[in-house]
Amino acid sequence: MKQLQVQLPPEIQRGVYANQFIVSHTREEFVVDCVFNSAPAAVVNARVIVSPHNARQLMRTLAENIRHYESRFGYIAEYDAEEQAPKDTPLM
Repeated sequence: MKQLQVQLPPEIQRGVYANQFIVSHTREEFVVDCVFNSAPAAVVNARVIVSPHNARQLMRTLAENIRHYESRFGYIAEYDAEEQAPKDTPLM
């Protein structure tokens, strides 16, 4: 397989922080809205739209990376959906 050269434009390098996600779909695509919830307001700060095939690939890639993370740093504790991100979550 030919190696893909990926470019990261300066305006994208900083990234955005999200502590919640809204996922919806149609037959043709999945929409992932990245939300920064800072009560009382929540703002969608990025939207990613992918095909169903690429959504499945993303799911597998995330699962694999979580396994790698946990093998190195330990189990990632879950919290209720009603809870917000921990107060000491760093902002990027």
